[in-house]
Amino acid sequence: MGALDGIRVIDAGIIVQGPQAGQTLVDMGADVIKVEMPGLGDQARWIPISAEDARAPYFIANNRGKRSITLDLRLPDGAEAFLKLIETADVVISNFKAGTLDEWGVGYEDAAARNPRIIYGMGTTFGPEGPAAAREGADLAGQAAGGLISTTGMDDGDPTPVGAVIADHIGAQNMTIGILAAIVARERTGRGQRIDVSLFGSQLYAQNSEYTAYFLTGEVPGRANQGHPLLPAVYGIVPTSDSWIALVGVPPQQREGFYAAIGRSELLDDERFRPFILDPEDRKELFAELRKTFETRTTAEWGIALTEAGCRWAPVNDYAAATADPHSMINGYMQDIDHPEYGKVKMMGSPIRMSGTPVVPGQVSPELGADTEMLLVELGYDWDQIGAMRESGSI
Repeated sequence: MGALDGIRVIDAGIIVQGPQAGQTLVDMGADVIKVEMPGLGDQARWIPISAEDARAPYFIANNRGKRSITLDLRLPDGAEAFLKLIETADVVISNFKAGTLDEWGVGYEDAAARNPRIIYGMGTTFGPEGPAAAREGADLAGQAAGGLISTTGMDDGDPTPVGAVIADHIGAQNMTIGILAAIVARERTGRGQRIDVSLFGSQLYAQNSEYTAYFLTGEVPGRANQGHPLLPAVYGIVPTSDSWIALVGVPPQQREGFYAAIGRSELLDDERFRPFILDPEDRKELFAELRKTFETRTTAEWGIALTEAGCRWAPVNDYAAATADPHSMINGYMQDIDHPEYGKVKMMGSPIRMSGTPVVPGQVSPELGADTEMLLVELGYDWDQIGAMRESGSI
């Protein structure tokens, strides 16, 4: 049994923020029903790998193990079927534009009137209140407005977005946390509640430590400069002869061993390089020296030397190298599956392990509307009613 066996989730989310929260709940054992627009579906279905490859990684990644029903929530019959689903459910997830579901008569108040125990998770870009509450957005808006992009790159270069939908991901995980907490609270109170999570707010909280430094000093931390703006130490990445390596901090008690391991013991005699927290200009000078040294050997060779010296390090992997890392499969972070359409492929597993209620990642994402008729029959619709709904475009 999964931790969430017996929990039913109605996922009306789109692209990543909502669907990834639903995907996490699938992996924990919940029955997740994906509600999509007839004929169109989740917009993620229409973001292909390329013009030549129509497979949709955002949809495939975030909807594995779900069932799909098509309902046009703008039409009375579609909205009513959605509310009937809610009567049978524990959780609703959506990240439509703020106010959209309320306009269609299927917002939180409408849902709670039909099922007071419902937990209704709403994802937005900028939050449920304020002048930008109704503005649409996506991952890039969260990264930009939340300050993350301003921290990337070097002082003399342009900032750049992170090359992953990190704002969506963090928003999804915060949504999941809120849902799980609300399930626990419902056990005590018997009532559900509405949960609001935004990309903007999630990005702010993801940088809690960095913002706290700003609050305390009034100084913007600045760019990462291949390390971290709050850690002007031996903490950052340097090139090697074949790639890059991350030096993950060298505390004072390891400094002598570190310089010896890289054959630069003379650097220990330079007073500028002795402190753990360096003057930013001195850090630049030290990393210039480290660059000259690390460029002489491969990442693997340096990894052996640093491991023997007890120093923390990591290879700067691309996706191919991270996939080849044995830890990705040993720990279940990735999995091999036999996909009914794509054959033997790798899919993402789960970063969470639970000893008593194992996490079992979903494997196959549903075809659009694959479970519509079965779910409507479960709700009590007869075949004449289902035919009429199909004729009207409600399903």
